[in-house]
Amino acid sequence: MIKYGLIGFPLGHSFSKGFFTEKFAREGIDAQYLNFEIPDATMLLDVLRENPELRGLNVTLPHKQAVIPLLDELSDEAREIGAVNVIRIRDGKLKGFNSDIIGFTESIRPLLQPWHKKALVLGTGGASKAICVGLNRLGIEWTYVSRSPREGMLTYEDITAETLQQYTVIVNCSPVGMFPKVDHAPAIPYELLSTKHLLFDLVYNPEDTLFMQKGRAQGATVKNGLEMLHLQAVASWEFWHS
Repeated sequence: MIKYGLIGFPLGHSFSKGFFTEKFAREGIDAQYLNFEIPDATMLLDVLRENPELRGLNVTLPHKQAVIPLLDELSDEAREIGAVNVIRIRDGKLKGFNSDIIGFTESIRPLLQPWHKKALVLGTGGASKAICVGLNRLGIEWTYVSRSPREGMLTYEDITAETLQQYTVIVNCSPVGMFPKVDHAPAIPYELLSTKHLLFDLVYNPEDTLFMQKGRAQGATVKNGLEMLHLQAVASWEFWHS
């Protein structure tokens, strides 16, 4: 039986297995989707050796960058972003792709208004790199927000009323607010938000994060990462069979 799967650590919050298992059942596809919880990216080689039927993998935290040296080829998007979340396995060769950018741009595009010209990107990890490339493609300027002072970035303490007048899109790429710590939210001044703000949270568990709730209370438009995940998964399937 053909196999597909997910590598990451930990995988308790994973969406992919349910999505693909349901897809295979619904469409009569004779395949299996497995979770491979590996603490080190180099263990990918063991996974491949022990599962010769594998034709494709999704990659999640913390391995999106660490797997790159193990691959034979990268798509243009994966190279530009510097992170991989889809691996196609064909004839013993591994090619890395990035479907984050597709999922994000197609999910946020319908919500964009003419005044959405600048974005704050909360968090600087692997997911944020794809978001920034996506924002570039949407014609939106962006600035990173980091917990500690770093050159070319804002800290959370730097965000003022003037900042939020310019930056009307805020994308949470950090895990803050993810289950089980649902009573946490990124430390931005929510009281300064308005109806012109758009808050996009990559977190999808819970579906209504505290970040979203606080934004909605100020009249902001809010959206979680669930549709982005669906779009990423669809793109993964296409990459595996391209």
